[in-house]
Formats: sequence, C-alpha cells, structure tokens
Amino acid sequence: MKYYSYDNFKNDTNKLIRLVKDSDFDAIVGIARGGLTLSHVMGEGLDIRQVQSIRTELYDKMDKRDQISIFGKCDLKSAKKVLVVDDIADSGDTLKAIMEYLESDFKDVEFKSATLFYKKTSIFEPNFWINEAEEWIEFFWEKDFSHP
Repeated sequence: MKYYSYDNFKNDTNKLIRLVKDSDFDAIVGIARGGLTLSHVMGEGLDIRQVQSIRTELYDKMDKRDQISIFGKCDLKSAKKVLVVDDIADSGDTLKAIMEYLESDFKDVEFKSATLFYKKTSIFEPNFWINEAEEWIEFFWEKDFSHP
C-alpha cells in the first residue's frame, strides 16, 4: 500500500492541469467520490466554473463489487468539450462505464478523461494520466480525514 500525500497531489495536479490546459474544456465532471477533490482543484486551476459530479459505487474499501452502480445525472446541454476526472483508473470499469454513460446521453459533446493514477492492467486508459500505479494507493483524503 502506498500513501499519497497532499504535496504529491498538489504537484501532480499541477502537472495534470498543464497537460490539459490547451484542450479548452468548458466543463469538468468528477466521479464521486475519488474524483471530487481532483475535479474541484482542476476547476480552480483551469478557471472552469462548470464542475459537476456523478456518483458510482464499485468498491467497498478494497473489495470490488460484482457490478458498478451509477447514480445521478449531469446537465451538459451547453457543453462542447468535457473533462471527466477520477483519482485512479484501477480496473478501469468505473471510467469505462461513466464514459459510455455520458457519451450515450450527450452525443454532441466531446469527452476526455484524466486521472492521477493509471494501472497498466486497467481495461480503460485515460486520455491524460500522471502516475503508473503498481500497488494500492491510499490517498491523503482517505487516511488523513478518516473518522475516529
């Protein structure tokens, strides 16, 4: 298990912002919960006010469920180009399902994806990613703010 600190997050998010800034996204969709912190910070860094979220459930702690559940809808009628963000493409099931879900609902919108981590065994490779994950990542927001 690898601990991922706030300082790592800040440095990697700035790298990710530099990678995507010329793509002219007009909206960001964060995948809850892992992508919420990243989507907020990227919205600030890219000066994108239209930051939305969609919730999924695939993992309970480190245990993967049999199938993914998707909750909620996004309002992307005015968007042309949307960045979908999550913390990690682990199995890739979540990102693949969300991208297909959004693309089927918004056929005229161009979607790209970004993560902080990507596992080479993932079934879905994000368009933009920073680190290759070789073990379970314990993000600072999971560890540093855990309930008593």
